[in-house]
Amino acid sequence: MVPGEVTTIHLIAAARPNFMKIAPLYHALSAELWCEPRIVHTGQHYDSNMSDAFFSDLGLPHPHHHLGVGSGTHAEQTGGVMVAYEKVCFIDRPDWIVVAGDVNSTIACALVGAKLLIPVAHLEAGLRSGDRSMPEEINRILTDAISALLWTPSQDANENLIAEGVAAEKIDFVGNIMIDSYAMLKDKIQAARTTSTLELIPGEFGVVTLHRPSNVDHRETLRSLLEQLAQAARFIPLVFAVHPRTRKSIDEFGLQPVLDSAPGLKCVEPLGYVEFMNLVERSRFVLTDSGGVQEETTYLGIPCITLRDTTERPVTVTIGTNELVRHEDLLSRIRGIVDHHMKQGAVPKLWDGNTAARVVASLRQRCASQ
Repeated sequence: MVPGEVTTIHLIAAARPNFMKIAPLYHALSAELWCEPRIVHTGQHYDSNMSDAFFSDLGLPHPHHHLGVGSGTHAEQTGGVMVAYEKVCFIDRPDWIVVAGDVNSTIACALVGAKLLIPVAHLEAGLRSGDRSMPEEINRILTDAISALLWTPSQDANENLIAEGVAAEKIDFVGNIMIDSYAMLKDKIQAARTTSTLELIPGEFGVVTLHRPSNVDHRETLRSLLEQLAQAARFIPLVFAVHPRTRKSIDEFGLQPVLDSAPGLKCVEPLGYVEFMNLVERSRFVLTDSGGVQEETTYLGIPCITLRDTTERPVTVTIGTNELVRHEDLLSRIRGIVDHHMKQGAVPKLWDGNTAARVVASLRQRCASQ
């Protein structure tokens, strides 16, 4: 870092979970005099109806660059982001690129940076599920392999990177940035009226979110899951935030009657983070196949049933409240939680709402040594 010069940092985001991760970092960097953060929205996932409200909730400005790539196959998205982001780097070359998570835009922008000799930092590095049939796992592995700086959320992530031969000096254990996001929005979350609007009693309902292909793309699997949810809704109310992919499968497979047969099962459109977390923090349990929800429930001490064989966040199982559950065991596990047979958990180290500050300190130190 040259004294007096300002370090330009591109913060890459593609989907709403990415914005949750970069928002605390953007605010922390914006408070510094030595750097200028700029938000790059790749447009991999874009909801024009909720975008303004979402950015307002997070206190973020409109993106400095919007690539507008849109949806498509994995190759179309990855290639499209690379072509568009390279053009941005030619006209607004950053000193550092920060990528978050494991979506296609993450590896795409990391590749652009690596080829243009711009150092890349990976926020939420080192997570591994061990399942390379998941596109996200490929993105994680490759992004970590070409990044100059790896910010890890948990000790197991450090161990994964060391086992892969990554030099220890490239790794900084900073904690979980998603907890910063929750802390930043906690007042808004608690003030939201989602639970009362849906006429739910705090602590007496479950929250459901499913979207993984292994759970929703096959008719018999999805039918079995929906039938078990319908049965569970007879003894505890459930709120099912139906993902667009899941909605498409329900309609295509003619499974709406299964949902209609269960008055205790409330199906709602996908919710914003504030509204969704208002439900989560008041729920008895959460059923999911998502990644981030496993972390938030562990932090809040709420039982989490994850319908997957593996997780890239094993610390939520070994330390936290998360459990991996097979399809055929879903109903019995819900019954167990309702009967108060709940797993007790603890909060992992450095999941304390101060991760963004540690990331800023890490990046400043790296810049000073350049």
